[in-house]
Amino acid sequence: MKHDKNYHSLQLDTEQGNIIVEGPLPSSALKAYHFHEGLSAFRPAPKQFEALQDIADFPEGRIVIARTADTIIGYVTYLYPDPLERWSEFNMDDLIELGAIEIAADYRGNKIGSHLLSVSMLDEEMENYIIISTEYYWHWDLKGTKLSVWNYRKVMEKMMYAGGLTPAPTDDPEIVSHPANCLMVRIGKNVPKSSIEQFDKLRFLQREKYRSLREGI
Repeated sequence: MKHDKNYHSLQLDTEQGNIIVEGPLPSSALKAYHFHEGLSAFRPAPKQFEALQDIADFPEGRIVIARTADTIIGYVTYLYPDPLERWSEFNMDDLIELGAIEIAADYRGNKIGSHLLSVSMLDEEMENYIIISTEYYWHWDLKGTKLSVWNYRKVMEKMMYAGGLTPAPTDDPEIVSHPANCLMVRIGKNVPKSSIEQFDKLRFLQREKYRSLREGI
């Protein structure tokens, strides 16, 4: 599958000044900016910046950022699911994962996360993909936001809606392990029926494996 990437941008006026949301960007463009030290939810900021640069140069990888004049203060990533995750089970070339989204604490409250997602979807190429996001409550910044699990999920869902992602049922053990966890999905208008059917099997992989085992007896 060919992975074309078409640049889009948006300017926001916030209390912290002008914010530019743009992407997808290659690593060469990312290197021109500083990376906010507060972007450390997944690993120390310098290491996370290195990871973003690596993802940006994957054939399917996409990095959309929010920045001040010279500092990245938020980002969202898209790439193929981790080979160790169930979502890579069928090696679907038109299934990509929203791997991470993060906004520096000082800039939250400006709907930057929603704008990162909406700018991401301006690229018509995104209509060729099934996009998923696996949401686990233990990854949420409940302490920093002082929100309850359920209020955080409401905020998260509203943000995901800006990118067209909506909750979808699944029997994935990690997701069903807590009622606040969820699978968010966006199916592009150009995704073939065969891929949608395969994805439906992937969402209920436990059931499919049980069915295969039962039919094999």
